[in-house]
Amino acid sequence: MLRERPSTVRMWWRYLRVLAFFAWLFVRLLFWHKFMQSYFPERVERGNMKRWTGYAREFRNFAISTGGVMIKAGQFVSTRSDILPPEITNELASLRDEVPGVPIEKVRAIIEADLGPIPSRYAQFDEKAVAAASIGQVHRAKLHNGDRVVVKVLRPNIIEICHTDLAAMNVIGKVAMRFKFISRRADAVALIHEFGQVLLEELSYRQEAKNAARFAEMFKRDMGVYVPRVYTEHTSDRVLTLEDVTSIKLDDYAALEAAGISRKAVAKRLLDTYLKQIFEERFFHADPHPGNLFVYPLPDSVASDPQYAKLNNEGGKPFYLIFIDFGMTGQLSQQLVDGLVGTISSVVTRDAKGLIESYSKLGFLLPGADTERLEEATHAVFDQVWGRTMEQMREMSFDSMAGIGREFSDLLYTMPFQVPQDFIYLGRTVSILSGMTTALDPTINPWSELQPYAMKLATAPNGAGKPPVSPLVGTLMNTPILQNLFSGDGGQALMNLAGGLFGRSNGASNQIVDRLENGDLKLKVEAAANLKGQLFRLEMQQRKTTRAVLVAGMLVTSTLFYMHGDGVLALIGYGATALTYLVGIVWSEP
Repeated sequence: MLRERPSTVRMWWRYLRVLAFFAWLFVRLLFWHKFMQSYFPERVERGNMKRWTGYAREFRNFAISTGGVMIKAGQFVSTRSDILPPEITNELASLRDEVPGVPIEKVRAIIEADLGPIPSRYAQFDEKAVAAASIGQVHRAKLHNGDRVVVKVLRPNIIEICHTDLAAMNVIGKVAMRFKFISRRADAVALIHEFGQVLLEELSYRQEAKNAARFAEMFKRDMGVYVPRVYTEHTSDRVLTLEDVTSIKLDDYAALEAAGISRKAVAKRLLDTYLKQIFEERFFHADPHPGNLFVYPLPDSVASDPQYAKLNNEGGKPFYLIFIDFGMTGQLSQQLVDGLVGTISSVVTRDAKGLIESYSKLGFLLPGADTERLEEATHAVFDQVWGRTMEQMREMSFDSMAGIGREFSDLLYTMPFQVPQDFIYLGRTVSILSGMTTALDPTINPWSELQPYAMKLATAPNGAGKPPVSPLVGTLMNTPILQNLFSGDGGQALMNLAGGLFGRSNGASNQIVDRLENGDLKLKVEAAANLKGQLFRLEMQQRKTTRAVLVAGMLVTSTLFYMHGDGVLALIGYGATALTYLVGIVWSEP
């Protein structure tokens, strides 16, 4: 459970320090991207990336100096290359390696307090840490029976530090929710709460041991996946001892090729393993960065073993895909999985309407979103990217995607999407997974990889005793004709067949004919005479919102200065706030 307030003077100082850092960052963001964007947009655009890089650098330095949740949050953000520019992610990427280690004396004290004297537990214990992370650090050791192990030890006072940092972030989240442009997109408090709940689970190594045991059970019949053994007799809440399975890192491509292992096979197995975790088990490893995934080459003698012969190794040597670090995991509800099944089925069949409906069920769309317009945009994107490999998508010309952006600029302006809290870890996991599989195999075709899985999901029972997702779809999918169509470029073949049967081509004409037949075609006419007045009112409303945001940000910052004991700065801040408010009244429209 998240604590509301710090419990010691030291933690109170840390709490106020975190609040002050984020408040100052928040005020600058509001100033540049609300006030300056409204009145001096050319200055904002000219130095935009430079400012964001500066913010990222400030946060990195702040995280290194404070540790705890700040480093974890920075590592979290540094993996989101799907939504953030490389200048920012590169600035934060060093947080994965710059975490300072804990002195060996403190590590020994924690181990001996929980397990007794180190010599009684380990025949050999390396004092030099193998790795240092935000929550703990890792040492190699050897048990008295000769087994080589790694020992994970929590950092001193990390539990109190995490509770303090999360309490401060909760305050920042509540302040952020005061602004509609944030609250209508995401529940910041709920997102922080979910982040905190998963983080606090990482603070118990007994929980991580349970997660590892669950993964071992999930993949006990899968000869291509290996989960290290946990030595529960040498484990406590603050100390975890597990089998040393260090091998080739997933992103060490030279070592993979030297070992004769196909990168294509590694990418495919990684993707298949996660599809099983998410859609079948509803329980997934939520921290799949290359440091937590190893590839272990198996001896040539096992290649003839029938159990391994089933594995698709793309002509390379057989191997294990090894998962480690089960502290961060995600659990999905059946309702959520059902929505994801609808999403994946819609993507495979290029069903734009079905995809938008599944987005709505999953909670991605804001109330009142123009679903018809979103369907049109989805059709346009499908026409551009469907059937392409990841490499081909990266090589697409800017003009082709910019054309879609211009055509649907109204959607880009309104952005009718929000972030459901249940997706904070799933979305991060999928984005990291996408990057790793593409780096392993740039030619991987996500459509062909998803098609057989979509067939399996459509025909399999949806939970214990439940019918398939769609009995009609399940029956059709089992027919030889459609099974042939879904091989190779089957999705495209199926669409072409439908076009031939109904005498129409794919694309926009399909959509128009469908709506004519269903009586759903609507004509929207804007009143040109009122357009100028509407734009003027929108501009005035935007200015009002900007002033309100600026005043609120200044007021929050002044209050934080007052709480910090800086009375002079607080007084200046309150005066500036009042002046800004009065100027806003004078300049407001009559």
